[in-house]
Formats: sequence, C-alpha cells, structure tokens
Amino acid sequence: MIKLIATDLDGTLLDDGKRLPAEIFGLIRQLHDRGTLFVPASGRQYANLQQLFFPVREELVFVCENGALVKYRGRTLHIDPVPDADAADALAGIRAAGGLFPLLCGEDSAYIESDAEPFRSLSYASYTQCVRVERLEEVLGREKICKIAVYDPLPAAEHGFRLLPSLLPALRVTLSGPEWCDVSAPAADKGNAIAFLRRRFGLKREECAAFGDQMNDYEMLLSCGFSYVTENAYPPLKTLIPNVIPSNNDGGVIAKIKEILKER
Repeated sequence: MIKLIATDLDGTLLDDGKRLPAEIFGLIRQLHDRGTLFVPASGRQYANLQQLFFPVREELVFVCENGALVKYRGRTLHIDPVPDADAADALAGIRAAGGLFPLLCGEDSAYIESDAEPFRSLSYASYTQCVRVERLEEVLGREKICKIAVYDPLPAAEHGFRLLPSLLPALRVTLSGPEWCDVSAPAADKGNAIAFLRRRFGLKREECAAFGDQMNDYEMLLSCGFSYVTENAYPPLKTLIPNVIPSNNDGGVIAKIKEILKER
C-alpha cells in the first residue's frame, strides 16, 4: 500500500492559473484517514504552503524551499541551510552574471531588493511572507537561509542555469521553472527531504509515490518507488521518468490519487 504521496505544485498539481483542484482537500482527508501521508513538495515557502492548504494544514507534512526545509504542524523537522558566507558569495556571483534577480529565502520570510517587474509581482505571488530590503546581505545572520531563488527574464535553461554553476561551485544550482533557478546547499533537494521522511516514518521506497514536472523534482521522483511526470513536464525529465500522466490542467495527479485510494 502507498503510505506517502509527495507532489510538486506549480506545473504539477496546480493548474496554469495557480489554482488547486477543487477535489484535493477531500482526497487529502481520505488519504489521512487510511494512514497515507500527503506531502506538498515545492520551491515555495512554508507560509505560502500553509495558506494554500489551510483547511488541511495539520494533516500534512510540508517539504518547502525545494527540500531545504521540512515542516510538520508548525515544527521544523529538517533544515539544510546555505552557510552565510556561501550565501554572500552567491549573491555577488548572481549580480556579476548580469540580468538576474535574486530572492533570498529564509526559514521564516523571503527577501527581495529589486522592484523591477515582473520580478516583484512574481515574488509576492509565490512568497506570502516577503520583505523588501535595501540590500540582501543585511539579512544574513538574522535567520537561516534555505535557498536563493533567481529570476531570469530569459529562458533560465538557456541563460542563468548555464552561467551560475561555474560561478557558484560550492553550491547546488537547480532549474526550477522556465524563468527560475534555485541556489541551495549541495545536499538540499526534494529527494533528500523525502529520504528523511522515509526514515522518520519508517517507510520503504516502494510505499511512496511522487509527482513532478521540472528537474528540481528529479531526485524526489527517484526517491519513491512510484514516480510520475505530467504531460506538460520539462521534456528532458519526461525522458528520464517515462511514466507520464495527463497534464496539470487536465487533473493528472488527481486521477492517479483516486487510483491509489482504490488500492487495498
């Protein structure tokens, strides 16, 4: 029996309008009643995920900030932060690359230093708790930094994702969306977060299922015995994970969860 279901949100569970499927809360309650953990696993922050899943928040384990932070009923179960010195070097490297916009993702809040659009609006849309500061370095030492999200007006796969790994060799750079890259500690990813939860709750790989659409979901998909990508997924990911379900707009994740619920 599947005892843990982890799903990415943007491009996977959410439709293109960033809306949750209407049926999801009822399905989460059914999963909870049968002893199956439901795990939203996202690059989004904890405050935003709590708001999104507010009616069932106490029944969920949240994998936030692309795996750097795991929260359960308000408690931090796991965190893999970026050291302050590395974060400072990363900010300098991101600025040196040119044309990129960093967003500092702390354990409690996100921070931006630019009002350029559409970066500003996109930041506030995905980060419920987001603060404008004069310079991001002033945040370092104030709270643990989970990751640095980097907005790229050009296609990130062809620009920022090619530039940043050589500029930031001590950190992990992941493609997280068409216009976003994430910079994190080397071991901070959704796969390691799911592996932590498997150990914490005593789960086998074959008792876990995962859904994703981008390369920042790849390790999570590998960490679960049953892995699925949506039809709209990043093409290289569909090559690596051939189990393709209908797109985020066509309710592929919902349909698969209903199948899982029918299993005894």
